[in-house]
Amino acid sequence: MASQIIRMYPKLNYRIVGQGKPVIILHGLFGMLDNWLNMAKKLESEGFMIFLIDQRDHGRSEHTEAFNYTRLANDLLHFMEQNWIHETILIGHSMGGKAGLKFVAEYGDLVSKFVVIDIGIKKYDGGHSEIFDALFDIDFNKVVSREEVEQTLMNKLNHLGTCQFLMKNLSRKKDGGFEWKMNLPLLYKEYHHILESIPFEYQCKTETLFIKGEKSNYIEETDLPIIKSALPNSRFVTIDNAGHWVHVDQPNELFKEIIAFIKG
Repeated sequence: MASQIIRMYPKLNYRIVGQGKPVIILHGLFGMLDNWLNMAKKLESEGFMIFLIDQRDHGRSEHTEAFNYTRLANDLLHFMEQNWIHETILIGHSMGGKAGLKFVAEYGDLVSKFVVIDIGIKKYDGGHSEIFDALFDIDFNKVVSREEVEQTLMNKLNHLGTCQFLMKNLSRKKDGGFEWKMNLPLLYKEYHHILESIPFEYQCKTETLFIKGEKSNYIEETDLPIIKSALPNSRFVTIDNAGHWVHVDQPNELFKEIIAFIKG
């Protein structure tokens, strides 16, 4: 009887934009590489090569049976090795920022500069229960159109921006039906890992920029000393009139902060 072959690393969907010094961008929970394509094109115009990655169990990347920041960091290390990236600028938003924090905690010498967008290193209490409920509430045996799915999400969440963001995960199957691209059952099961803090056994000296949305409470004033103790070469900026999805609310201002930092 043939033994089952289990890969240590999932197949990650990715896209390369531009040429030049490498930049890797990691999306947040329920996100995918497409969310950051506009930012990648802006960075391309400044002479960078951007690697946009669908992290495991998101977008078009392979579904797995385990999800935590150790695995996400190891996925990134393997990705860099496979693509001959010996040093990179790293950008991560929300969950992607935490994955990046785990990565620099372990492999900080592989990152020349690090941009963390609207997330800290602390443990969070949650806040996605309504979104999980809305996503699970879609009965793919009954819905017949994208409009029906979007309306069901709107009835539950009553926020157009959130619904449009989630709708990017909707995929049509070969039989004509629909499904979510992300591995929703696993993300729900492992959600407690997504909320976990990132431990730093040693200080990480990588030059780091934390960018906070003015209307977001993901990074608070009381978090700064803890962050500085782990990443002493950190600086902090706030982007006005932006919530947690800074790249959606204020894309131009976000780009200005990022390019000034990585070129400085």
